[in-house]
Amino acid sequence: MSEPLSAMPTLTLYARAGCHLCEQAEANLQALAFAFTVVDVDHDPSLRARYDHDVPVLAHGERVLGKGAFSRARLAQLKLLLLREAQAAS
Repeated sequence: MSEPLSAMPTLTLYARAGCHLCEQAEANLQALAFAFTVVDVDHDPSLRARYDHDVPVLAHGERVLGKGAFSRARLAQLKLLLLREAQAAS
């Protein structure tokens, strides 16, 4: 039995305008029906200092789930991991 998508946490995509990898990550997250918000690191000096050369960065709270290119295959694996974690926690 599969977990409902509501079991998926809302993730944060740290990105910046004009970043092609960030745009690709956002498109792939949408295609795979992830719940996420985009935060522009250039609007916050502390986020820019933390993630400047690593964007895009995908996180759940303080937990960094990955950095760099996010293909659909990579995100599909991540989705399975997150659903398994949500199932184990319930």
